[in-house]
Amino acid sequence: MKRTKQILVLLFLVASGLWAWPLHAQEEPPSADDSPQEVGSKSLLDVYTEGGVMMHVLFACSVGTIAVVVYCFVRINSARMMPKGLQDAFTRLMQKREVNEAYDLCQKNPNAFTNVVKASIVKVNFERDLANKASMEQAAGETLDEEETRLMVWVNYLNVFATIAPMIGLLGTVWGMIESFDQLNAGNTRPQDLAGGIGTAMSTTAGGLVVGIPAMFFYFFFRNRVMGIMATIQRNATFLIDVLSGDVQLSDSD
Repeated sequence: MKRTKQILVLLFLVASGLWAWPLHAQEEPPSADDSPQEVGSKSLLDVYTEGGVMMHVLFACSVGTIAVVVYCFVRINSARMMPKGLQDAFTRLMQKREVNEAYDLCQKNPNAFTNVVKASIVKVNFERDLANKASMEQAAGETLDEEETRLMVWVNYLNVFATIAPMIGLLGTVWGMIESFDQLNAGNTRPQDLAGGIGTAMSTTAGGLVVGIPAMFFYFFFRNRVMGIMATIQRNATFLIDVLSGDVQLSDSD
């Protein structure tokens, strides 16, 4: 819980700092009759205001992205999915064929690794060849797929945000350009008349990229992490099944 709170505070500070970060921009283009104006600065909050309604949708996408990233950081890690020490404990139990004790250990430590081990040892039958190893491997593989699918549901949300955020930004861009052309049709050709629509177009484009790029990065980051952890769980579970079935013989010192 302490680590989760630290991550939340860090993300909040980063988001707050970004919205308040000054961006150099020219507040109003100088006209031929006016004296040159000084270049001011605007924060991302100002850009957000210029973006119009589409920025509210992009803000919701950014909140969803941050929430999913925090959830994935908490749930998708080796320490939570496959705690240290369990592999050695299971190895000793499998070597002695103490299946009931191994099942109780799985019940007391629910996680992705123990779920795979528990599904496999349920299929143990010492009266069959290699303690019914084929059925154990099949059960372990099915459970491993279920665990990976359950986690990838959340990871795929990042891919959703990475896809729709730039599309929403593009929609805002088109909307802003429509506003600018409406001004032209009305006979308003001064730069000041077109600045509103162009500002909306550029702001939503930038907003969509600001949300979509980090979402895409974290999607690949957590997808690769899930695949790596699941590969390790599969390797360890297969080793335990081999020990239990007798395919792998360990010395007492191991």
